[in-house]
Amino acid sequence: MRKMESVKNPGVLTCVILLIGASVTGCATDQALPRPQPAPRVAEEPVQQEDRSTLGGIWVYEESGVVFPLVLDEKGNGTYQWKDGLFLTTSYESGAWQGTWHQPENDREGTFEVILSSDRSRGEGRWWYTRIEADHAPEAQGGSFTMTRGTEEDLAVAEGLDPWAP
Repeated sequence: MRKMESVKNPGVLTCVILLIGASVTGCATDQALPRPQPAPRVAEEPVQQEDRSTLGGIWVYEESGVVFPLVLDEKGNGTYQWKDGLFLTTSYESGAWQGTWHQPENDREGTFEVILSSDRSRGEGRWWYTRIEADHAPEAQGGSFTMTRGTEEDLAVAEGLDPWAP
Protein backbone atom coordinates (compact mmCIF):
# COMPACT_ATOMS: atom_id res chain seq x y z
CA MET A 1 0.00 0.00 0.00
CA ARG A 2 1.21 3.36 -0.84
CA LYS A 3 1.56 5.97 1.84
CA MET A 4 -0.01 9.35 1.10
CA GLU A 5 2.49 12.06 0.91
CA SER A 6 1.79 15.40 2.45
CA VAL A 7 1.21 18.34 0.21
CA LYS A 8 4.32 20.44 0.05
CA ASN A 9 2.55 23.61 -1.09
CA PRO A 10 -0.49 24.37 1.09
CA GLY A 11 -1.50 27.25 -1.27
CA VAL A 12 -2.21 24.79 -4.09
CA LEU A 13 -4.28 22.62 -1.76
CA THR A 14 -6.28 25.66 -0.65
CA CYS A 15 -7.00 26.66 -4.28
CA VAL A 16 -8.12 23.14 -5.19
CA ILE A 17 -10.44 22.99 -2.17
CA LEU A 18 -11.91 26.41 -2.96
CA LEU A 19 -12.50 25.49 -6.62
CA ILE A 20 -14.20 22.21 -5.71
CA GLY A 21 -16.27 23.96 -3.08
CA ALA A 22 -17.38 26.67 -5.50
CA SER A 23 -18.35 24.08 -8.10
CA VAL A 24 -20.40 22.04 -5.65
CA THR A 25 -22.04 25.14 -4.22
CA GLY A 26 -22.95 26.39 -7.70
CA CYS A 27 -24.59 23.04 -8.54
CA ALA A 28 -26.46 22.90 -5.25
CA THR A 29 -28.34 26.19 -5.67
CA ASP A 30 -32.04 25.91 -6.19
CA GLN A 31 -32.06 28.66 -8.78
CA ALA A 32 -32.17 27.31 -12.31
CA LEU A 33 -29.85 28.77 -14.86
CA PRO A 34 -31.68 30.62 -17.57
CA ARG A 35 -32.26 28.48 -20.64
CA PRO A 36 -30.89 29.83 -23.86
CA GLN A 37 -33.68 31.41 -25.86
CA PRO A 38 -34.25 30.06 -29.36
CA ALA A 39 -33.49 32.42 -32.18
CA PRO A 40 -36.60 34.29 -33.28
CA ARG A 41 -38.27 32.62 -36.28
CA VAL A 42 -38.15 34.63 -39.42
CA ALA A 43 -41.33 34.35 -41.44
CA GLU A 44 -40.56 32.78 -44.77
CA GLU A 45 -41.49 34.94 -47.70
CA PRO A 46 -43.98 33.19 -49.96
CA VAL A 47 -42.76 32.62 -53.48
CA GLN A 48 -43.86 35.68 -55.36
CA GLN A 49 -45.90 34.56 -58.33
CA GLU A 50 -46.29 36.68 -61.40
CA ASP A 51 -49.56 38.57 -61.79
CA ARG A 52 -51.99 36.04 -63.27
CA SER A 53 -54.18 38.74 -64.78
CA THR A 54 -51.81 38.68 -67.78
CA LEU A 55 -53.26 35.22 -68.53
CA GLY A 56 -56.82 36.50 -68.83
CA GLY A 57 -58.52 36.89 -72.18
CA ILE A 58 -58.71 34.86 -75.37
CA TRP A 59 -55.99 32.39 -76.27
CA VAL A 60 -55.78 30.30 -79.44
CA TYR A 61 -54.69 26.72 -78.77
CA GLU A 62 -53.09 24.79 -81.65
CA GLU A 63 -52.11 21.13 -81.63
CA SER A 64 -51.26 19.11 -84.75
CA GLY A 65 -53.23 21.44 -87.02
CA VAL A 66 -56.26 21.54 -84.72
CA VAL A 67 -57.08 25.07 -83.54
CA PHE A 68 -59.60 26.29 -80.99
CA PRO A 69 -59.94 29.25 -78.62
CA LEU A 70 -59.83 29.27 -74.84
CA VAL A 71 -61.47 32.06 -72.85
CA LEU A 72 -59.72 32.64 -69.52
CA ASP A 73 -60.52 34.86 -66.55
CA GLU A 74 -58.04 37.11 -64.71
CA LYS A 75 -56.73 34.08 -62.77
CA GLY A 76 -56.00 32.03 -65.88
CA ASN A 77 -59.04 29.74 -65.50
CA GLY A 78 -61.65 29.12 -68.16
CA THR A 79 -63.30 26.86 -70.66
CA TYR A 80 -62.91 25.53 -74.17
CA GLN A 81 -65.42 23.96 -76.53
CA TRP A 82 -63.82 20.54 -77.02
CA LYS A 83 -65.55 17.96 -74.77
CA ASP A 84 -66.84 20.72 -72.48
CA GLY A 85 -63.24 21.43 -71.43
CA LEU A 86 -62.13 23.25 -68.31
CA PHE A 87 -58.69 24.85 -68.00
CA LEU A 88 -57.36 25.70 -64.51
CA THR A 89 -54.13 27.53 -63.68
CA THR A 90 -52.31 26.28 -60.58
CA SER A 91 -48.99 28.13 -60.89
CA TYR A 92 -47.58 31.02 -62.89
CA GLU A 93 -44.07 32.31 -62.28
CA SER A 94 -41.47 33.86 -64.56
CA GLY A 95 -43.44 32.91 -67.67
CA ALA A 96 -43.83 29.26 -66.64
CA TRP A 97 -47.57 28.49 -66.59
CA GLN A 98 -48.85 25.24 -65.08
CA GLY A 99 -52.26 23.83 -64.41
CA THR A 100 -54.82 21.14 -64.99
CA TRP A 101 -57.41 20.42 -67.66
CA HIS A 102 -60.66 18.47 -67.39
CA GLN A 103 -62.97 17.13 -70.12
CA PRO A 104 -66.23 15.82 -68.62
CA GLU A 105 -67.71 14.70 -71.97
CA ASN A 106 -65.00 12.07 -72.57
CA ASP A 107 -64.08 11.58 -68.86
CA ARG A 108 -60.43 12.63 -69.10
CA GLU A 109 -58.17 14.99 -67.19
CA GLY A 110 -54.53 15.91 -66.99
CA THR A 111 -51.89 18.56 -66.43
CA PHE A 112 -50.16 21.07 -68.66
CA GLU A 113 -47.18 23.39 -68.72
CA VAL A 114 -46.65 26.37 -71.02
CA ILE A 115 -43.50 28.46 -71.31
CA LEU A 116 -44.50 31.92 -72.47
CA SER A 117 -42.46 34.30 -74.60
CA SER A 118 -40.95 37.34 -72.89
CA ASP A 119 -43.81 39.55 -74.12
CA ARG A 120 -46.33 36.93 -72.85
CA SER A 121 -48.14 36.80 -76.22
CA ARG A 122 -47.18 33.26 -77.25
CA GLY A 123 -46.26 30.01 -75.54
CA GLU A 124 -44.98 26.51 -76.19
CA GLY A 125 -46.63 23.82 -74.10
CA ARG A 126 -47.00 20.15 -73.24
CA TRP A 127 -49.91 18.25 -71.72
CA TRP A 128 -50.22 14.88 -69.98
CA TYR A 129 -53.05 12.60 -68.96
CA THR A 130 -53.54 11.99 -65.24
CA ARG A 131 -56.79 10.08 -65.66
CA ILE A 132 -58.74 8.42 -68.48
CA GLU A 133 -62.11 7.24 -67.17
CA ALA A 134 -61.35 4.86 -64.23
CA ASP A 135 -57.63 4.58 -65.11
CA HIS A 136 -55.69 6.87 -62.73
CA ALA A 137 -52.30 5.87 -64.17
CA PRO A 138 -52.86 6.01 -67.92
CA GLU A 139 -50.05 5.04 -70.26
CA ALA A 140 -51.49 7.11 -73.10
CA GLN A 141 -49.13 9.86 -74.15
CA GLY A 142 -49.97 13.53 -74.02
CA GLY A 143 -48.87 16.02 -76.62
CA SER A 144 -47.34 19.37 -77.40
CA PHE A 145 -49.13 22.55 -78.43
CA THR A 146 -48.75 26.29 -78.93
CA MET A 147 -50.88 29.09 -77.57
CA THR A 148 -51.12 32.62 -78.92
CA ARG A 149 -53.13 35.63 -77.85
CA GLY A 150 -56.48 35.61 -79.61
CA THR A 151 -59.19 38.08 -80.53
CA GLU A 152 -62.98 38.25 -80.53
CA GLU A 153 -62.76 37.32 -84.21
CA ASP A 154 -61.11 34.00 -83.25
CA LEU A 155 -64.11 33.27 -81.03
CA ALA A 156 -66.62 34.14 -83.76
CA VAL A 157 -64.88 31.90 -86.30
CA ALA A 158 -64.79 28.99 -83.84
CA GLU A 159 -68.45 29.34 -82.79
CA GLY A 160 -70.26 26.10 -83.54
CA LEU A 161 -67.25 24.41 -85.12
CA ASP A 162 -65.88 21.05 -83.99
CA PRO A 163 -62.12 21.62 -83.92
CA TRP A 164 -61.41 17.92 -84.40
CA ALA A 165 -63.75 17.41 -87.37
CA PRO A 166 -61.96 16.56 -90.65
